[in-house]
Amino acid sequence: MGGDRTGDAGAAAVHTDAALMNRVSQDFGVDVHSLLPVSGGADATAAVWRAVTVAGDQYAVKLSHGGMDAGLLASTHLATRGVRGVVAPLRARTGQPWASHDGAQLSVTPWLVGHRGIEHGLGDNAWRSFGALMAEVHAVDVPGQLRSRLPVDRFGQDVTRPVRSLDARVRGGAVGEVAPAEPPVDDMARDLVGEWITAADTFMILAEQAETLGHVLRDRPASDVLSHGDSHVGNVLIDDDGQVWLVDWDAVAIAPRERDLMFVTGGVLADAPVTKQQRSWFLDGYGHVDLDTTRLAYYMCARAFEDITGWALSVLDPQLTQTERAEALAIFRGLLAPTGIVDLALAAVEAEGTEE
Repeated sequence: MGGDRTGDAGAAAVHTDAALMNRVSQDFGVDVHSLLPVSGGADATAAVWRAVTVAGDQYAVKLSHGGMDAGLLASTHLATRGVRGVVAPLRARTGQPWASHDGAQLSVTPWLVGHRGIEHGLGDNAWRSFGALMAEVHAVDVPGQLRSRLPVDRFGQDVTRPVRSLDARVRGGAVGEVAPAEPPVDDMARDLVGEWITAADTFMILAEQAETLGHVLRDRPASDVLSHGDSHVGNVLIDDDGQVWLVDWDAVAIAPRERDLMFVTGGVLADAPVTKQQRSWFLDGYGHVDLDTTRLAYYMCARAFEDITGWALSVLDPQLTQTERAEALAIFRGLLAPTGIVDLALAAVEAEGTEE
């Protein structure tokens, strides 16, 4: 699954290459010749390696302490239903698409050779293919047994609790409580706190609006679909044959289609804003759809909170390297840029209020 996310250096340190290769062989019947750690990504509970077999086949080997069963089950279901743009993980000897070890899950997925959409952009045909793939995902029936294993979006207040909690600690001077150990007291930590305090009032406005929108949406009927949950161009891969793939299914859930389409109608990446023309190409492939602007605004806020808290905590995490923390701080600042998710969410909320 080419260039999958990774994060936890501790997980990589605990499992030596020989031990990991032995587990892959025993659990999945894949004899690995070499392993290369894959860096980058936002999942601090997982580590990923690019594995090469003696025969030259390549796989993404992922070890996660955060739970991968929902995403692995969903991607397996989609692939077996013939959705070509979703790669199926290998099944372990147990029959499940993962193996469990010491509280962690191990998965092995064919490695896709190509480039991510965020690296070189998507042309008109790729955007149309992306839209068609998303429509196919949303059209797939989800049987009851699988549905019972997947999270269901209920528009609860849980979405705002992390940002409210972190805000109280940052503005109260208790940032040491947000990490498993005392955060580094250095320029990066101080810069993060300063940036947070400057934008804190906006964060709280968004939190109040999201809670109001969520209350409205809990009583509003919706047609739920199998939602990827993180369907931006960073998780779109184009292989050497031009085939478009949707990777990284860790955020999968049963939810209204707006949870996915928000990434195209609003955009979430500061350095890759979605243009009007790109939205048009996507919808050419997806097909006509009447979108609920209240749901779109809610999901923009939910994504903003996820990114704000996640990257802020990374800056304050003493277990990360200076380079990783610096990258997290740069991403956090991008969230506050004019093209960043915070301003985009605020605009979506303001537009929703105008329409009402």
